[in-house]
This record gives sequence, C-alpha cells and structure tokens, in this order.
Amino acid sequence: MTMHQLPRRDVVHLADVHTRPRVFSVWERYRHRQAHWFVECIAETMGVFFYVYAGVGSTAGFVIGNLSNESISSVLQIGFAYAFGILFALITCGSTSGGHFNPAVTICQVIFRGFPIKKACRYIVFQILGAFLAGLLVYVQWRVNIRATEAVLHTEGKWDAVMFTPQGLAGIFALYAPAGSNLGQVLLNEFVCDFLIGLVIWSCMDPTNFLVPPSAGPWIVSFSYAMCIWGYSPVGLSTNTARDLGTRLAVMAIWGTPAAGGSYAAIAALTNIPATILAACFHEFILADSSRVITPEHVNVMVGHLAHAEHSGIGSPLLASASEKQAQPASPSPSYKPSYSTHDHEKGQVETIERV
Repeated sequence: MTMHQLPRRDVVHLADVHTRPRVFSVWERYRHRQAHWFVECIAETMGVFFYVYAGVGSTAGFVIGNLSNESISSVLQIGFAYAFGILFALITCGSTSGGHFNPAVTICQVIFRGFPIKKACRYIVFQILGAFLAGLLVYVQWRVNIRATEAVLHTEGKWDAVMFTPQGLAGIFALYAPAGSNLGQVLLNEFVCDFLIGLVIWSCMDPTNFLVPPSAGPWIVSFSYAMCIWGYSPVGLSTNTARDLGTRLAVMAIWGTPAAGGSYAAIAALTNIPATILAACFHEFILADSSRVITPEHVNVMVGHLAHAEHSGIGSPLLASASEKQAQPASPSPSYKPSYSTHDHEKGQVETIERV
C-alpha cells in the first residue's frame, strides 16, 4: 500500500483577509485548543433542532387544523418543512460538526470511518437534546392553540380516544402507530425507508461520485427524507432516533407517561439504526470502488479541511503553536511547513488518499 499526499494548493484563510474583533480572536484560540469538542456538540444540537423545529411546527398546523376542521397544513407541506429544515441544518452547522444530526449516521461513522466512540456518545446525547428542545419550543409557541383544541376534545369526549394517536395533539411531537395498523408492516415500512435514506446519504458522502458535488449533497439528502415522508409517513415513519426520542421525551414531559407510545416506540426509535448500517454495508460492498478517481470538488473540500486543521491546530496544541510561529516572519527559528497528509484521530477519519 502506498500513501499519496493531497496536492499542495494555495489556500486563503478568513484570517488572511479579515481581522475579527479581539474578543472573538481570543475565544477562537481557546476554542481550538480546549473547547472544540463542545462547539461540535452544540452544532449537532442546533442541527437537529433546525429540522425538528421545522417539521414538528408544520405538523402542529396539520394536526390542529384537522381537529378544528380547518385546512392549515398538509403532508406535502410537512415533507417540505423537514427537507428545508435538514437543508438549513447542514448549511449552518455541518461544517462545524460534520453534519451527522442522526445517531444512526454517527454509529455508521464509528463502524466504517473510525469515528471515536467517546465523541460519538457525546454527539448522540446532544442530538437527542436538540430534538427535545425543539419539541418544547414548538409546544410553547403553539400552546394557546393546543390548549384550546385539548379543551374541545375533553368537551366532546374524544380526548382518551384521540390524544395519543397520529391524529391527536401528542402526535404533533411524538410518533404513534396508526390505529389498527400491523406492527410488522410498520416495521417493514420504517426499515425500507431508512435503508433508502441511508443509501442516499452514503452515496452523497462518496468522494468519487461525480454526479454529486459537495454543494449538492445537502439538497439530495434533504429531499430523500421528503420523498419518504410524502409517500410513506401515513403508514408510520420516524427515520431518526434523535428526532423520535427527543420529541417523545418532550411530550412525556408535557402529558406524562401515557404519551410513551407503547410497543411502537421501540420501532420508531431503533429501526433506523440497523437499516442505516445495512445501507452503509451495501454501499461499501457493492457500490464503492477505491480505484475510482476522487472528484476535483471533493479534493478541494479535503484540502480546505486539512488547511483549516493545520491553521487552527484543532486537537493538537503543538500544531497550534507551530501555526502561530509561522505567522511571525521575524522568528529566527525554522519555519513550520504544513503537510496535507495527516491522521486526525479526533476527527475520526483518515485525511489522506490511499491507493492499494
């Protein structure tokens, strides 16, 4: 096996053309050395918050509208809401944390990309936290409408029959199996949709995929979720452990243990994990080929990522110190020469091109 370095390219850092206020510069240096792990976790929280906030908010309009005999939202709108929520999450937070936003994706990164287990555990906790916070905030913003609709359900004697179903108010936040549904069918529906979404995600991550430049990946992934919502959500669909567990904890905080969801809760929370792992296996064994050429767009992303790691010294005080010395032209010591071949174990991925 021979190792080939990424081609050396000129890069322009933001610091080269824009001087940030001192308070931000001081914080940035501290963050790079000590707090980057926490910033990454906050980015994961915010990313999950984005799409759960968008999707659950749209679902609130759909459920309350149906209970009030008003047309406020639709499955089409909900699909678009989740799609754009995922897109905004990837755009705003993906460059900071890597844009997992899904425990199944994080687990696959551990299995197939050497992502650190300790870091993965932190990511998963913060992902669930993001969904929990989004669920609570949506409840606060819709509280007046929810309370009014809940009072109507009590008056009409429908509260017990409707409340903890997909058509009930708790169904705005947590996922419940449709009335009379077969859990085996629901499991199959969930598994197939999660497998297809996972396959799309893994294909978009393939740096040899000329049809998917990095800038197109977020759009494709987002609308793979929308496709499944449009076609299969009426059967019962979760697609994401963080989205399910976080909002289920939120709804249980509001209405107590009756909102737990019964046997379906396990299907909604866990099915996407083995389905996504199987999708990654399918891609790696059947579709991936290390003899293919990495696209120029992906090479640019890799070079940019490595240049950022060298410039900031993330996870390595030695690199940070070297970068600072390099920025001092009058220093008599030998200049630091960055290399674009490195193994960043904190990132959990090999940042070199290998050819067997």
